[in-house]
Amino acid sequence: RFVRRKGRNEKDSDLSESPCMRKALQIILFFLCATQTTSEIESKFSSQLLPQNMATATTNNNIILRKSNERGHANHGWLNTYHTFNFADYHDQRFDSWGCLRVLNEDRVLPTEGFGTHGHREFEIFSYIVSGELEHKDSLNNQEILKKGEVQFTSAGTGMRHSEFNIHPSETVHFLQMWVTPNVKGLTPSYCTRQYSDEQKKDKLQLIVSKDGRDNTILIHNDIDVYASILSQGKSVTHHLGKDRRGYIHLVQNGGKVSVNGVELQEGDGAFIKQVDELVIISEAEKPAEFLLFDLA
Repeated sequence: RFVRRKGRNEKDSDLSESPCMRKALQIILFFLCATQTTSEIESKFSSQLLPQNMATATTNNNIILRKSNERGHANHGWLNTYHTFNFADYHDQRFDSWGCLRVLNEDRVLPTEGFGTHGHREFEIFSYIVSGELEHKDSLNNQEILKKGEVQFTSAGTGMRHSEFNIHPSETVHFLQMWVTPNVKGLTPSYCTRQYSDEQKKDKLQLIVSKDGRDNTILIHNDIDVYASILSQGKSVTHHLGKDRRGYIHLVQNGGKVSVNGVELQEGDGAFIKQVDELVIISEAEKPAEFLLFDLA
């Protein structure tokens, strides 16, 4: 995941001694350890393991804040990244996953930098482009440049390799990347994208990924639906979750502020949601609030 592109003037011997390469080797080891079963991950994510200050920071015990400044964080110069769940050098037994949602990273990559070719297996990975451009290449012969509003989806299945670069000469790319554990192994690797304009997401919940591919959304192999929204000041959206399901909301780190059933989220914050029938999300800042909402088993 953190395999940096070799610079124009770097030799192979120089790269092997660099901090970036040492970081890449550490992350490869993390990938090898990250293939726990869903049941193993879930067993660690019991309510008693959540920090006490999280529970007392909310006005609703069924909505628990994940503060932006408490996420895992690493700034590698070329990459500034935040981790909602355990990833790379960040590890906290309380944050292995939430249902089938295994990774939620918020990344910013500098111009002409990116992730070199690397492999994945048995995960479904999708990226949501907040701003800038991201070039994708993979072993299925897909190549394209993704822009704001596009959702890129890779079903790694039995194995595939890809790279992701910001080839823009001056603009940083800002995107969210999520990994979901599929409910079936040995899938045939595949890749697709969808485009959702700001207008499609304005003041409503726009379905972007779904368990059944309805409304021409991206089909994912687990019981999870993902919605995107850009909510204007004072506007609200409502979502029926159901007490037998769980939710997660992530407010993009680009301004904005929302309340979720009275619990306040600032930019970059998230919230774990459980045993709640209905969610009411209200935008409470002058700048529109952009967020993703996960509805999952």
